[in-house]
Parts: sequence; structure tokens; C-alpha cells
Amino acid sequence: MVGTALGIAAWGLITGVAMGNSGLGVPLSVMMSLLVFAGSAQLAVLPLLTSGAPIWVVWATALCVNLRFVIFSAQWRPYLMGYTRLQRLRMGYFTADLNYVMFMRRFPEPKPAPEQAPYFWGGVATNWLAWQVPSLLGIFLADSIPVHWGIGFAGTLALLGIAASLLADRATAVAGAVAGCAAVAAYALPLKLNIVVAIAAAVAMALLIDQGARRRAA
Repeated sequence: MVGTALGIAAWGLITGVAMGNSGLGVPLSVMMSLLVFAGSAQLAVLPLLTSGAPIWVVWATALCVNLRFVIFSAQWRPYLMGYTRLQRLRMGYFTADLNYVMFMRRFPEPKPAPEQAPYFWGGVATNWLAWQVPSLLGIFLADSIPVHWGIGFAGTLALLGIAASLLADRATAVAGAVAGCAAVAAYALPLKLNIVVAIAAAVAMALLIDQGARRRAA
């Protein structure tokens, strides 16, 4: 995770600056950073919170943006099902996109192993610190860091680099391409629903390719 920490830090910094400039105030912004811990959802709901949108709209927007974690958790289940519910809840708080990607890359076989927990906690600890420290700095130094610098895009580039390294075969490459095209095509949808559309399109394409491969093998 050290290799992606710089991009995560840049993303966290710009999110902190956005929260600091949103009018929420420092105490609420700090609480949001520590409790929510989801950059894309935080950025999505900030304009809703500051404009006085109904709370159900705020919750629905955050839910749509974070629906991808349902897929992440389903993939993680075979590895973590042996832990207690409290332990899994604690792990769930710390998990993030890049932790999921790096973990699956390190442990492609979906079965528990003793070395998985140390690897998991090392990765999420690095990710949490790389996000929270710059995010809190951004909140407190919001007036000194212009948002138009666009440094948050470094986080997006880090995520793209890791994702591209996982495109190891035809199925993942096609699914990734379909996800990208679907996200761009549905960009105008409200509540960041283009992310949900991209996930659904990628999963559907991967299933179609997998079924086709099974038929040919049969």
C-alpha cells in the first residue's frame, strides 16, 4: 500500500479541503472524515448537506455511491467468514477500494489462510493513515489550499493503475472496458448512479464470458 499512499493522500487532502470549504464547520467535517471514511460518498453528499437536502436524499446518494462495497464484501466473505461478527464489523470499517484490490491480488484462492489477517491489517492501517492525516490537514488548512489545483485526481490515477494491473485475461479486460464505457455513457445520471450502472454492466459481461467459456469447455 505504500506505493499507492501518495495518490490516496492527495485524494484525502482535496476531500478535506472540500469539506473545510463546504460550510459544515470544522467539528462536523472532522467527525465526517473519521466516521464516514469514504471519499467518493463524502464528496457526493457535501453539496446536498450544505443545500439543506432531505436526509433521505443524502443517505440514498451515499448508498448508491457505495454499492460497490456489497460486491467487495461478497468477494471477501470466504476469507473472513471464520471471524466473529464484531471482528468483521471492525474490518468492514477499515476496508477500502485499493485494500480489496491488493488483497485479492495477493490471495487469489478464496480460502482462509493464517497470513491473510496480518496482510489485511497492514494494508488497511497504511491506507487509513494515508487518507485521514491529509484529510484532516485539508479541513484545518482549507483556506490555504485552492480546490482548483485538482490534486485529488492523483488518487484516481493510483486506483486506475492498480485496476489496470489486474486485467490479466480476456474476461477481466473486457469487463473493465465495459465498466469504463458504461460509467462514461451514464455520467449524466443523478446521485452518481453511473457507478452502479458500470458495476452492473461489468458483472453481466463477466458472467456472459464465463458462461461462454464453460460451454466451450463442455
